[in-house]
Amino acid sequence: MSNCNERKYRHREVSRTMRQVRKQIKRNRNPKRPRRKDWMPDSSDDLDALYDLPKTERIMPRGERERRQTVMDAALATLEEQASADEELSTTEELVGLQGVVVEVSSGLCRVDLGGRSLTCALRGSLTAQDTGFTNVVAVGDEVIVSENSSAQGVVEAVLPRRSVLARPDVFYRHLKQVIAANVEQLLIVVSWRDPIFWPELADRYLIAAERNSLSPIICLNKIDLAEDVADCRSALRPYLHLGYRVLFTSALTGKGVSELREALRGRMTVLAGLSGVGKSSLLSAVQPGLQLRTGEVSDRSGEGQHVTTQVNLFKLDIGGFVVDTPGIREFGLSGLRRVELTRFYPEMTAVQGGCRFSDCSHLHEPGCAVQAAVQQGAVSATRYHNYRKIYAELPT
Repeated sequence: MSNCNERKYRHREVSRTMRQVRKQIKRNRNPKRPRRKDWMPDSSDDLDALYDLPKTERIMPRGERERRQTVMDAALATLEEQASADEELSTTEELVGLQGVVVEVSSGLCRVDLGGRSLTCALRGSLTAQDTGFTNVVAVGDEVIVSENSSAQGVVEAVLPRRSVLARPDVFYRHLKQVIAANVEQLLIVVSWRDPIFWPELADRYLIAAERNSLSPIICLNKIDLAEDVADCRSALRPYLHLGYRVLFTSALTGKGVSELREALRGRMTVLAGLSGVGKSSLLSAVQPGLQLRTGEVSDRSGEGQHVTTQVNLFKLDIGGFVVDTPGIREFGLSGLRRVELTRFYPEMTAVQGGCRFSDCSHLHEPGCAVQAAVQQGAVSATRYHNYRKIYAELPT
């Protein structure tokens, strides 16, 4: 009887052991995943950061976590550099063709300088300005890759990345911008003493545009031969001279200051900007005779310049460098600039605005305004302050 009980007991033990083994095998084959709670982060490190708990217990040796993170960061940086290099190499390999510079743009076509010869090119249909913030695919100054066909014409296959742009709000789509010139280094702001009369507000707008686009500005006051005294010209430009801006005094008619202008343009990519009639084309012809640029007279009725240059053109200078001649622009928008940012482009106001009673002072009507006091004391130019007020009124809040 005892032997029978012993056998039954051993049989139950073996059965229990087998059931446990089978359960373990099944559990290993289909592991039960812990219930995921949305509020829980993926790692204990993130949990510690979430609750800002001090790490009193260290699973790893001291410094091991930092060492591993440093190794991981270095590995990721190496992978990113390698991926960037591979992408650049792949892009370079794909861009097969001739490289040139766009010197003129018209409807659907552009003229490309290929280092001594020019080629009229159409634009590849896949090229688009969508999602770029601009309305034009190519602009004067763009470096492009073109392919040449048998009919002595070409196709722009790609536009290389731009180093800089000078742009203005598009006429029809105010939320977009039109590129006036690309890859330029400096902005030559051409104004005239008379016919048309010097307009300081427009000069300020161009100076703001130059700084926002990382361009070196040069103010060129032309037609000084029309001044009764050249000292009057210097007096009118004194606020800009005091701020350290480079100012040239020229006369395309007499040749005064042309040699200094020529040296300023030597070896640089320069875009010219200014009202119609200020003498941009005349100055270029004085710098390099033979460019055969059209010039025009100022309207007797309005006293303003008449449009002679009707589109943007790029010219190569014999002394080295390029100049971009633009049509006269009566209004130069400051798309994207807000009122609170405006004083950044008036360094003479920035220097004193710390004394204003209110930190958000607009410098227009608030009591205790240090800028208005500086204007009254002559420390800030009244003309520049007047320009600031007019531009401020046009900007969004």
